[in-house]
Amino acid sequence: MRGGNERGERTPSGNAEQAGGKPTEGRLRVGYLGPEGTFTHEALLAELQRGEADGAEPIPLPTIYDTVMAVQAGEVERALVPIENSLEGSVNATLDALAIEADSVVIVGEAVQPIRHCLIARQPLELPEIEAIVSHPQATAQCARFIRDRLPHARVMVGSSTAEAVRRVAEQDRPWAALGNRVAAERYGCRVLCADVEDASGNETRFVWLARDAAGGRGGAATRRGGAAADAPLDAGSGAGAGAPAGAREGAPTAAAADAHAGSGADAGAGAGAATGRAWKTAVVFWGAGSEAPGWLVRCLGEFASRQVNLTRIESRPRKQGLGQYMFFVDLEGHAEEPRVRGALEAVGAQVEVLRVLGSFAAARPPGGRGLTGGG
Repeated sequence: MRGGNERGERTPSGNAEQAGGKPTEGRLRVGYLGPEGTFTHEALLAELQRGEADGAEPIPLPTIYDTVMAVQAGEVERALVPIENSLEGSVNATLDALAIEADSVVIVGEAVQPIRHCLIARQPLELPEIEAIVSHPQATAQCARFIRDRLPHARVMVGSSTAEAVRRVAEQDRPWAALGNRVAAERYGCRVLCADVEDASGNETRFVWLARDAAGGRGGAATRRGGAAADAPLDAGSGAGAGAPAGAREGAPTAAAADAHAGSGADAGAGAGAATGRAWKTAVVFWGAGSEAPGWLVRCLGEFASRQVNLTRIESRPRKQGLGQYMFFVDLEGHAEEPRVRGALEAVGAQVEVLRVLGSFAAARPPGGRGLTGGG
């Protein structure tokens, strides 16, 4: 297994080659949260079945952090990671890695996958017999009501992933159970005790495709620092996808696109987006420079509303630099090179310390609901 410390950080002892074996020449290496049988693995298989990343070599990695940083280090060409769940909200490990550490990684696509949790054990068990439940914290949170109502006596234990939890239960003689999917139950020779144990029907997770920014990282023109930066040209990097081949699904990790750099201007990107039959989305993060002043966030968001740029998601996360220090993640409709989006980003860039375009990409099917600003 790939090296990592107790905080989930990568250590020099592990890399994607160790995790996935010797690279296969000519095949696109795609990282995902392993081992086989995780919900990310299930989402990746669904993407492959839809014709994405034909011939790709899946590379299982031990944590979400490892998966993001494997792209940053060039150990894999693409990665699929969870970023948002309909019941539990954002996946913080993904957001923090993208915003704070992986400055050469961009979002190039997204996919939405239904999530159906099962209670899984090595052998048939009655619920009162179960002593412990093992799973990833996202899974136990998504099934909190089931655990509280049906298994109040069971101890909840943390696993690095749902599949790892099932594998761990498969190796135990004790009456333990795991939360995972049917793929993991079959792969590790376990039994499904109860199906669809998530707290609400319609549970879905949004995954994003990641790639290295061929422009050399968002630390260039895509990162704005202070008001003076507003006079500099905004470059969304390869995450903008403006150079994607016409007719290709934006963000699809094809071998030809692995080294492609985004073109400049909205026309090329809009053409590729039109070919997919889906609208564009752009993800950004910003922080600092006036954030303690009254009305600062309202003014920043007003730059989008005044230009009729619709926001589909907004969230704050601590910057890990002390209480009250936050960064703000925003998803919006449109490509970063569209004039109104570009204008909004430049105006926001004049009011913040840092503005990073995390990527522009075609929206996943099906389209989401109404946005936050009421426009679009």
